[in-house]
Amino acid sequence: MTDTHLNSMMENLYWWGIPTLFRCPNEGPEGQDIALVGVPHSTGNGTTERDQHLGPRAVRNVSSVARRMHGEFQLDPWTAAKIADVGDVPFPRANDNEDCIEQITRFYTKIDEAGARPISVGGDHSITGGIVQALGCGKITNGEPISFLHFDAHTDVFTKVDHFLGAKKSAAHWGAYLADQGKVDPTRSMQIGLRGHARTLDWLEPSYEYGYNVVTMKEFRKRGIDDVVAQIRSVLDGRPVYITFDLDCLDPTIAPAVSNIEPGEKGFDIDEAVALLRAARGLNIVGADIVCMMPTKDSPNQITALTASALMFEMISMMAENTQEAKV
Repeated sequence: MTDTHLNSMMENLYWWGIPTLFRCPNEGPEGQDIALVGVPHSTGNGTTERDQHLGPRAVRNVSSVARRMHGEFQLDPWTAAKIADVGDVPFPRANDNEDCIEQITRFYTKIDEAGARPISVGGDHSITGGIVQALGCGKITNGEPISFLHFDAHTDVFTKVDHFLGAKKSAAHWGAYLADQGKVDPTRSMQIGLRGHARTLDWLEPSYEYGYNVVTMKEFRKRGIDDVVAQIRSVLDGRPVYITFDLDCLDPTIAPAVSNIEPGEKGFDIDEAVALLRAARGLNIVGADIVCMMPTKDSPNQITALTASALMFEMISMMAENTQEAKV
């Protein structure tokens, strides 16, 4: 057996070697097409569900057993694009949410300046605010505001409270303050899968007031996937697209280890989630993230971490395909 085959076998063992995302080299963002990033932050959620900072390490541990080739795209993303795991955002004041959000913005400003497109694993959903403060109207977007492709059980546009148990730029507020800053264009953004257990009957109003294109889970079930995919492509066409994927939009049976889990109404199954993600295929994807995993609540076979790595692989493959086509 050749050394190449022996190395390939070893690299498929999640317990062997130094864990990086998908066995990518640990390098800086300079010269990379895609930067994989860990964001171990959990003080923006404001609840006792704080173990979300362990998400990046959990995905690093299992991602070596993830798919290497995209059969449907007929693509080897690792040769189609230059991809590195650039490491974790440092949080010297990890219990101070507002400082952490600014640390995230500084870290991603350097990634944006390097011209690498980031795909991140968190961390609670407040990380999206810090990331898009850097990317929105930046170098990669050519100065344009971002359009969100946002998968979530919750809106995260909660303008009726000014903080979430002390966190101001919290997991509940980024959809509003990024729009206020002009970093995001809500009218050219999608929010899909909303089914949260409402505490007030007007909980969706802020999203509508900002102009987000909302598809609740009930609307998705009524309309069907093809109709929603067509809307995604219409709304996002020609725009710099940022995908943010909260794992709580999935059904708890396939992603049990998430913060703010939503039982009582069926979430997306994995085939639906992948099909909706692929609605962005060929669009100008400038970045993406996966958030809200709680590894300490995962099943023994780490199904939530494995599901997160599968979704991350889809994001990587779509961005690598764009890179490959741009080089032709």
